Amino acid sequence: MSTVLAFDFGASRIGVATGSTELGIAHPLETIAAIDNDTRFARIAALLKEWQPGLLIVGLSTHVDGTATAMTQQTTRFARRLQGRFGIRTLLVDERLSSAAATEHLNEIGVRGRRQKPALDQVAAMQILQTYFDTPESALDPASRSDDAPGDSDD
Repeated sequence: MSTVLAFDFGASRIGVATGSTELGIAHPLETIAAIDNDTRFARIAALLKEWQPGLLIVGLSTHVDGTATAMTQQTTRFARRLQGRFGIRTLLVDERLSSAAATEHLNEIGVRGRRQKPALDQVAAMQILQTYFDTPESALDPASRSDDAPGDSDD
């Protein structure tokens, strides 16, 4: 059995979810609201120490048709940084419609409007992780992605 952490990367917030490969069920964990990278990665390091995951999943942001968006490069870069900094295998999983699914899920349990904001990113991360558990063959190695701009470094 291995613990997996998943991340819904955003410019101002990162949603985090957890689950185990044995059960294949994802659960929302928290939202990291720090904007600066030092604070973000310090919190991620603390979560990794606490949860000891064997795998990390990052939601790959694309347009609905699968083409790259401005965030595609940033999510790929974030995945590479996680793997490089922490030495834990990191995979990308298509996150199309994860935020919409998270909003629908929260509506179903009676969390609506502004009350959704604190939980939305972590529930989106949960959706991303559940996608991985349901279809692990769809995950991509971030090293196989070529959507980084020339000259970008992974830190």
